[in-house]
Amino acid sequence: MLRLDDAKTAPFTLGPPPTEADVAVLLLHGFTGSPWEVRPLGEALAARGAHVTCPRLPGHGTTAEAMLWAGHREWLRSAQDSLDGLRGAKKLVIAGLSMGGLLGMVLAARRTHRVDGLVLMAPVLEVASRQAKALRRLRFLPVFDLGERWIQKKTTDIENDEIRATAPILPRFPLSRMFDLFELQDLARDAEPRITCPTLIIGAVNDHVVETSAVMALADRLPFSKKVLLQRGFHIIPRDNDRALALTEISHFLDTVAR
Repeated sequence: MLRLDDAKTAPFTLGPPPTEADVAVLLLHGFTGSPWEVRPLGEALAARGAHVTCPRLPGHGTTAEAMLWAGHREWLRSAQDSLDGLRGAKKLVIAGLSMGGLLGMVLAARRTHRVDGLVLMAPVLEVASRQAKALRRLRFLPVFDLGERWIQKKTTDIENDEIRATAPILPRFPLSRMFDLFELQDLARDAEPRITCPTLIIGAVNDHVVETSAVMALADRLPFSKKVLLQRGFHIIPRDNDRALALTEISHFLDTVAR
């Protein structure tokens, strides 16, 4: 049983206590990913005086087998518990990458009185691959109840070769967890009309995981939103070639929320 390097995938908390920072940020990583994906963003925001916390979502960042026992309900509960743990923060922002963006949308709709801002980095509202699109359409067929199937994973969607080579990659994951991702997509779409906080939406034109057009279109449906389209890098925005531009935009957004 291969286990990923805990030194890379561990959850983290950075910066001053939430009650002493101008802004507290809940960072949420992506599907089959880990806090490693968003760690550089967390460190940069903490260096600017923000409190940052990033949980490792259940089943993620350890072993493939751990993914058997945690689905979208457990991921949502973990994210919500982390959000509720930031009581006393002056301003509270959720920043989610990919599936973390879907979780952020659901939580922003559930906690409208608490969430002051939402950052969505390549939220996986619509998958890009044909196989995943087909799975979404066919997921209720009884054939998928005949036993667990696995999907192999060999790499991650990062353009920068050096950074991609250091990425902790789960070698496989259960097909059933893809169905949980689809459930989160539905929950996020249902949550859209109830999201009232300012939103920053960041996509990458060369993303191979999500349909970037769907990411950009989200800005037209959410109030008080701004969209940024990165010209370099792929899906894992906080680790890739335009991460500095993304950080600048997110930092400006947090400054606006704090004011």
